[in-house]
Amino acid sequence: MAKRNGISISTFVAVGIGSPLFVILGRFGSIPSGLPDTNIETTYALLALIAVLYGPIAGVLVGLIGHTLKDAIFYGSPWFSWVIASALVGLIIGLASGRLKIEDGQFGGRQILKFNLFQIVANVIAWLVVAPSLDIFIYAEPVNKVFAQGVVAGAANIVTVGIIGTLLLLAYSKTRTRQGSLTKEV
Repeated sequence: MAKRNGISISTFVAVGIGSPLFVILGRFGSIPSGLPDTNIETTYALLALIAVLYGPIAGVLVGLIGHTLKDAIFYGSPWFSWVIASALVGLIIGLASGRLKIEDGQFGGRQILKFNLFQIVANVIAWLVVAPSLDIFIYAEPVNKVFAQGVVAGAANIVTVGIIGTLLLLAYSKTRTRQGSLTKEV
């Protein structure tokens, strides 16, 4: 693949398409959780799909750019503690993408389990550790509030990525030719 400054053109395009989709899903694909400033987001299923298909750089950039734009457009300014957490989710899932054989058309039970273990770890680190800690450090938010938001956001993201993200990756894997499935006729 042709690379520009170390990033493949397909990664660049994935970021260019994924970031606005993150914004759109953040606006029209989120459900209020009942906790202030915390929604059940479908954006993280898209972020997981892009991170698995295009790797950690695309995952970080879509999380970073998409969340920054979403906050700036809909709330007036980015909430950087959560922007960083979104980028971290993209990074961790992107790093795990090499362990999945999705490009080979394999996304069965073991790969689904691996994917979900990685996305759970990513969401726990991002929403139960990083986002609340940065909320306290950067914005001096109340400890109880930020950890409650982190628990709700983390649990919601684990469920949405676990269901929607798995279904998206399963559907994508069906479009790939399974490695070793073609034979040469003699």
